[in-house]
Amino acid sequence: MNLIIDIGNTNTKIALFNGNKMLKHRSYSSKKVMSYLEDIIRHNKPKYALISEVGNKLTGIENLFKKYKVQHYNLSTKLKLPFEIDYKTPETLGADRIALVAGAIANQPNTNKLIIDAGTCITYDFVDENNVYHGGAISPGIDLRFKSLNDYTAKLPLLKLPKEKIPLTGYDTKTSIEAGVIWGLVNEIEWFSVKYNLKYKDLTIFLTGGSQKLLDSYIKNMIFVVSKFILLEGMNSILNLNK
Repeated sequence: MNLIIDIGNTNTKIALFNGNKMLKHRSYSSKKVMSYLEDIIRHNKPKYALISEVGNKLTGIENLFKKYKVQHYNLSTKLKLPFEIDYKTPETLGADRIALVAGAIANQPNTNKLIIDAGTCITYDFVDENNVYHGGAISPGIDLRFKSLNDYTAKLPLLKLPKEKIPLTGYDTKTSIEAGVIWGLVNEIEWFSVKYNLKYKDLTIFLTGGSQKLLDSYIKNMIFVVSKFILLEGMNSILNLNK
């Protein structure tokens, strides 16, 4: 059995796989996850683990793996990957982007793919039909856009995403900020999608991340493969290659 641990800045996602099949998955606060992790390992007895550390390291995790004899790996470009990397600084490539590309390949091998991850940042990653990763783009996510308008202006308020639909034309300062942030991001994603579609034939576009559900409700003109677990599936495919 494989144990997958994706450590984020706020939450840590944990999944158990048997081969390529996900058996369990859950998200915990990154500050409290260690109190649950030993129970998960003790009850499920995984033999192998892969860790992605985008956020802080989990103190004591090495001792926990040693105690239960779990062979573990840290996700990086030093591992055997299901794709080649044509990127000038592979050592700077984030573990989350590596996992997303691997997950897209596991879902759609040997096709041109654009993976859009809408989280704290919006990342765009392109891998071609020969499973060669070329790079992409990084821009601020929804919360960062709201925060920057408050941080770098004297009078604009700090807003959070409202539950109701955002109008195209803001009728006051609050709704004007909301329209600029949300519709600006929607148009950014659509623009990248159109440009990649024009450049690469038979392109599959994946949309994932914490803001995926919201953005999917605004973007009506593009066809996306929506995959909630693409990162975890990608990590598992990498672990299967290396164990």
